[in-house]
Amino acid sequence: MIDMVAPSSLPRTSFFCGTGNESGIGLYAVARWPHPSERLIPMTQDQHDHHGHDGHDHGHGHGHGGDVDWAAMAALLEAEAEVHSPAYARALAWLGKEVTEPGLIVDAGSGPGVIACLMAEAFPGARVVAADASAPLLERARARAARQGVADRFDTLAGELPESLRELEYPADLLWASRSLHHLGDQKAALTAFAARLAPGGTLAILEGGLPSRYLPREIGFGRPGLQARLDVAQEERFARMRAELPGAVTETEDWPVLLSAAGLKHTGSRSFLLDVPAPVPDRVRAFVVGALTRAREIHADALDAEDRATLDRLVDPADPGSVHQRPDVFVLTAHTVHRAVRPV
Repeated sequence: MIDMVAPSSLPRTSFFCGTGNESGIGLYAVARWPHPSERLIPMTQDQHDHHGHDGHDHGHGHGHGGDVDWAAMAALLEAEAEVHSPAYARALAWLGKEVTEPGLIVDAGSGPGVIACLMAEAFPGARVVAADASAPLLERARARAARQGVADRFDTLAGELPESLRELEYPADLLWASRSLHHLGDQKAALTAFAARLAPGGTLAILEGGLPSRYLPREIGFGRPGLQARLDVAQEERFARMRAELPGAVTETEDWPVLLSAAGLKHTGSRSFLLDVPAPVPDRVRAFVVGALTRAREIHADALDAEDRATLDRLVDPADPGSVHQRPDVFVLTAHTVHRAVRPV
């Protein structure tokens, strides 16, 4: 099933959310947020064991490879998530039909916290923990939560996934992983670890797959038609190299319902959420497309021929009338697929 997100549903001013309490001290002091012990069962010994974690960065689903400077990527990551927020909001509304009153929500691989803050808005009674290996991105997540006014129930957890989730004091009612799972070498084992962090009856939701983004017509008036299709091929090859180079990489058929079942969970549904922002796009959407194509030019230069590189150079040159800075036919069209599963009671 596909849920359509109309362009009129794009938020105008509510994207910005930031600073949570890094340690969690005082997090439960506010009147509307009782301590989890009043309503949650602490994790049993086989579910919870403290240990250290290193600071080696994993990915966040936007760009791939172990050499990514996530702090430098932060602005693009935020812009992408903000533009795609209507689709994420629809996904959270769908999850809310199954997860009605979560006490603890964990965003595993949160990046700069855009989706984590959307969760705090969608579930006003929940504590939200943004978990990520990148300290600079978590700083941005906390700043976002403060701006959004949800810092009193927003926390962060720094460390590698899935090991860092063992630091959680309580099991999660909803654990969300948006394109972070594919940065872990053994995805099947990671799903099992994620499942172990759930409360009985808790939901694991993973966003993996969907459709590639499109920003331009097939024929743009210069260069060879079909540029974005060739960029897709370059990205798929780069993604395959990234996966092969991950520590402990295991090749699995990416049948997510089957993998979720293998993790001991009951698959309860999959749905795709379409984002359609037709031309002419708002300035902030145009700025995102500029950033996305600039990034594509940087990371795929060696995989493209001279003509495609020249085409991208024109597309990102603000002085060129044919660039995405100026052309009237820029749009955003993509789809995200979310799979959800429940831990048996």
